[in-house]
Amino acid sequence: MEKIRVCLAGATGWAGSALSRGVLYASEMDLVAAISRSHSGQILGTVLDLEGLNTPIFANVEDALETNPDVFVEFTKPEVARHNVMAALKNGAHVVIGTSGLSNETYQEINEVALKVNRGVLAVGNFALTVVLLQKFAEIAARYISHWEIIDYASAGKKDVPSGTARELADRLSRVQESQLDVPLEEIDGPVETRGARLNGSQVHSVRLPGYIISIDTIFGMPDQKLILRHESGSSAEPYVNGALLAIREVGKLVGVHRGLDSVMKF
Repeated sequence: MEKIRVCLAGATGWAGSALSRGVLYASEMDLVAAISRSHSGQILGTVLDLEGLNTPIFANVEDALETNPDVFVEFTKPEVARHNVMAALKNGAHVVIGTSGLSNETYQEINEVALKVNRGVLAVGNFALTVVLLQKFAEIAARYISHWEIIDYASAGKKDVPSGTARELADRLSRVQESQLDVPLEEIDGPVETRGARLNGSQVHSVRLPGYIISIDTIFGMPDQKLILRHESGSSAEPYVNGALLAIREVGKLVGVHRGLDSVMKF
């Protein structure tokens, strides 16, 4: 069986370096190219101190795509992710997106290109299994409870708000129903910003403080009772590796943009 040829953008970052190790030890995958501006021209195994990883590091997506990967994995920043993804699709690669902060409008543009070139894009705000379960449980709860709000926590230096996890969750819940506001935003007595942002029918609040990595609360309220669904992550990127490897294995079966790891999971 031929190995899946993988190109990883952001290979030396926090999540990318952990995934690089995962791909190295995945028998059915071959990491043929990595992208990192600060380490271009070097060998990834040398940078990450991983014996046997002879992947060349390129400065930009155009040069990296000359290795003709089957799957392009995007783990960089929102301001460059769109360009990288479009280039990969036009080069014939399927795409896994782990970068957060992309808008629904951007995903619509990506979907149009993916459909045109008959390639799959799997966009995952968070690859951790506990996040996948939180999303599924929240969708179930939203069928029966009309009031909820989302609180998104991350480190003080995280620029994109809300996180990809929160964006994806709000998008999913909007397909069930919009959350109910007993006091409409236009009738609030005080700064409307204190109620968070209205995103796809959900009130979303983003907290950015030292001490947090990535966490999210979805709070559902009913008279005299409430349901709190919470995901908390630690300092390691390991929880995201298995989910990302699953996405790489399965994205080739898709066409167009699919949101969420559960798109390729069985429940």
